Amino acid sequence: MAFIRRVRTASGATAVQIAEYADGRQRIVTHVGSAHTEAELGVLLERARELLKDPAQGVLDLDVEPAPPVAPLTRPARAPGLFDPPQPGPDQGRDAPGRVVSTDSRVLFEALAAVFTALGFDAVGDEVFRDLVIARVVEPTSLLDTGRVLQDLGRAPASYATMKRTLARAAAGSYREQIATACFQHAVTSGDVSLCLYDVTTLYFEAEKEDDLRKVGYSKERRVDPQIVVGLLVDRRGFPLEIGCWEGNTAEQTTIIPIVKQFQARHGIEDMVVVADAGMLSAENLRALDEANLRFIVGSRVTKAPMDLASHFRWHGDAFTDGQRIDTITPRTGRRNEDNDAVRAEPVWDPEQHPGSWRAVWAYSAKRAARDAKTLTLQENKARAVVAGEKAARTPRFVKTSGDARTLDETALARARRLVGLKGYVSNIPASLMPAAEVISSYHDLWNVEQSFRMSKTDLRARPMFHRTRDAIEAHLTIVFAALAVSREIQARTGLAIRNVIRQLRPLRSATIAINAATQTFAPAIPDDKQAILDAIDGPKLTH
Repeated sequence: MAFIRRVRTASGATAVQIAEYADGRQRIVTHVGSAHTEAELGVLLERARELLKDPAQGVLDLDVEPAPPVAPLTRPARAPGLFDPPQPGPDQGRDAPGRVVSTDSRVLFEALAAVFTALGFDAVGDEVFRDLVIARVVEPTSLLDTGRVLQDLGRAPASYATMKRTLARAAAGSYREQIATACFQHAVTSGDVSLCLYDVTTLYFEAEKEDDLRKVGYSKERRVDPQIVVGLLVDRRGFPLEIGCWEGNTAEQTTIIPIVKQFQARHGIEDMVVVADAGMLSAENLRALDEANLRFIVGSRVTKAPMDLASHFRWHGDAFTDGQRIDTITPRTGRRNEDNDAVRAEPVWDPEQHPGSWRAVWAYSAKRAARDAKTLTLQENKARAVVAGEKAARTPRFVKTSGDARTLDETALARARRLVGLKGYVSNIPASLMPAAEVISSYHDLWNVEQSFRMSKTDLRARPMFHRTRDAIEAHLTIVFAALAVSREIQARTGLAIRNVIRQLRPLRSATIAINAATQTFAPAIPDDKQAILDAIDGPKLTH
């Protein structure tokens, strides 16, 4: 039995579909359209009822009760509405009134396509690829459902088979190289690539079995699904510059050197600063970056503070002032400390005078100290509950185990409380080139790459992934990479989150109306606030 189905989409629109039951499951017979207003919904429902009553629709089961017609859409007499019956003039006659054939959000599509072109991504020369990127920005969904999104944007979507062939071309061709080159050129002309930020994340799969790429590894969400490790290099504004992926069980710190060298080779860069978090802090990584004549700023682990700040603790004890910065040195490997704590003044790092050390900058914040102290109190309470047998859990922090006995590690707890409020940074940039305050502020720009990752996971829904082959996975990442660039650029131009822009512009619906044998598309009336967004994006200058 065929019936009309209304489905809420991820964008907040209402999709109207004709479906039927087959073998106990619902099967979509046809997608009538998506409505963003009550008026559009009424038009689509009426269209769906007409399809059900049409004897030419032999593929539908017509055993349905006709639904009552929707109320006519009217406006005051002084303002004729789009759906008012035509009034024939003395020299005018029509065989039938005008009908709304479809509505779409082509205004939004044209605005996004303009940004795609402005970024230089047209160099790929593939309209289907462009459509896939724009569809992912607007409403991320499966490849099979992408056609529905494109239809709602006023596009005639390519077939599913053509989309799959486009993914194959994206993987086999130079799509990512061309996109990365265009991103670099845009970043150079509109910003600064002398300092780049790097971080990694994991993308999981709805799959049970591992293969050569998709492997179970460390997951920040504590998932046990097969995954891949994705590295992203961005400029200090968060605009993407390079992306790469590795097997799911790859250690994070081993990914930074390959992607930085790939970026250098692609663009012929010899001098740049790479900023990364403490997860990239390994002696081998820092040595490789230094040997490649690259400057770096990475986060340090707080456990290194007692050795790095030995002079301070000896001469000043645990006393710190809010905002205090200490510029000193830290051993490159092991615990070979070139700092003489018998000297009160902290050493000024010099690569020739301190060949076994890197520059270290430590900062104290009272706000961070309060936050750290609160966290330590919670950890201490949990440890005491486990030691007392009041709580069963894996051995938490500050619990020592000896045989079957568990005791509170008072020494470790006291040492941790001594270091609250401290944050360290390791660099090979001399203080004469970059003062301590700039080292710290540059590191804090890492939130931009973290925001880009959050966008890729939420707004662009890069996960979970349903692709199986490596080529398809790489093509998917190329689409996400391009979509992230478009999204970041729109946010930079408008000052609004990409979801906010989509939510405001998608309801601007163009209407295609059929009158006799002719059809015509009418642009929507655009309020001033929406036009301001379009102007900022540099989209189509439509008037109302």
